[in-house]
Amino acid sequence: MGFPMDFDGDFNGDFSGATILCLGDIMLDRFAYCGIDRISPEAPVPVLLLRRVESMLGGAGNVARNIAALGGSAVLMGFLGDDAAGEEARAKIAATGRIADAHILSPARPTVCKTRYIAGHQQIMRVDEEHVRDLDPGEEARLLDAIGKALPDVDALILSDYGKGVLGGRARKLAIDRARRRGVPVFVDPKSDDFRDYRGATCITPNQAELARAAKMPVETDEEVAAAAGKVMREAKAEAILATRADKGMVLVEASGAVHLEPARAREVYDVSGAGDTVVAVLALAHASGLALPAAMRLANTAAGLVVSKLGTATVELDELMLELSRDRASHDAKLHGIAEAEILVRQWKSRGLKIGFTNGCFDIVHPGHVGMLAAARRECDRLVVALNSDASARRLKGPERPVNPLANRAAVIAALASVDAVLSFDEDTPLDLICRLRPDVLMKGGDYTIETTVGAPEVMSWGGRVALIDLLAGHSTTRVIDRLRAAPRAKAPV
Repeated sequence: MGFPMDFDGDFNGDFSGATILCLGDIMLDRFAYCGIDRISPEAPVPVLLLRRVESMLGGAGNVARNIAALGGSAVLMGFLGDDAAGEEARAKIAATGRIADAHILSPARPTVCKTRYIAGHQQIMRVDEEHVRDLDPGEEARLLDAIGKALPDVDALILSDYGKGVLGGRARKLAIDRARRRGVPVFVDPKSDDFRDYRGATCITPNQAELARAAKMPVETDEEVAAAAGKVMREAKAEAILATRADKGMVLVEASGAVHLEPARAREVYDVSGAGDTVVAVLALAHASGLALPAAMRLANTAAGLVVSKLGTATVELDELMLELSRDRASHDAKLHGIAEAEILVRQWKSRGLKIGFTNGCFDIVHPGHVGMLAAARRECDRLVVALNSDASARRLKGPERPVNPLANRAAVIAALASVDAVLSFDEDTPLDLICRLRPDVLMKGGDYTIETTVGAPEVMSWGGRVALIDLLAGHSTTRVIDRLRAAPRAKAPV
């Protein structure tokens, strides 16, 4: 699976040759997933029942995670406190892979920790633990020394500025100056409202609100965004500004005067946490891998559309990105997938907390019974995967005269149903291998089956899933339809 043609040239979708220095505020992001079903008698506030807590690297750490997830190499540089949160963050760095740990331990600087409380896929509140201050002279000297040692071995520098003090003082300016003298491009996720603080950067990536504050200009239309971006770009002596505009997409303005527009890519938005980290990570990684900024923006836009459809401070895997790009250029129905693609989709859906359903069959001549059964199956889950017997598999199961309709036709009809989210096929006698690879939450068959006769039932129940038997609409059968067609008198051909 390769990149679409407008990503061609020598680039083949391999980011493994690029190393990015991620410099800035390293954080620990915690997500407390809760149930909520009542209001406190003590005050008009919801009572949250804590179910689980997940933690991951945030801030500059999340930028590095995104780079590693796409197959690039990251050098993560910033400060961590000598505390429990810092120890947890260090363990996360060590376990991630493809991230070189260049952080600096600072007992006087507590680790920044953000805890988000989530119920019903919605963020209820966020609690921050932090102590914001500029670097002291000793910390600044240690940071500048570490930057100087890292720059000769990296292909790009990202400044991940969350305003917690790491990129204050001289560190920000000297990092940019040293990188540019070495020919290393610099990408900035800004916090300061004065983009002159990032003078000389290759590309600065504000969101719409940040651009409005920096330019002190309106930014509602594409034209207004381009004008505001041009103003701050000239002030910062930057080569480009990439403005992210949520559901309005992105605008890239280059020093040459070129303006590039990209529409928003997200199909569903669950959580925007860390979306800016993904944008700057993919932009820098793609550019360092040989893509011009407009093509790198298209990759970043696609990645952002994927990451906001996940819960938590998420990352995008390379196979997810490649699949999304290939779906853009595919002429076939977007619901039709091979097993590898289906595994990626199911992983994406599960990352959003969605319940995956699975059913299978020949679906040779689709009748109201099939339609009703699949609609009922979809009500048992959030996403429904339907696996079809291949033509060879159907012949072994039904006889040499079946299927009446070839696989491509059957798949197109099933994919057209609103109740179905993904369609794939299997050549074996049963879909057991697919079931074990996809690990659905709900396995469904028609009511003429039992749990004991349902292939995959023991496996699904072994990982905590369940089996649902769907009532069938009486009087409908593919075999009966075929028998009636065969028994009908044939009209004589005109002479």
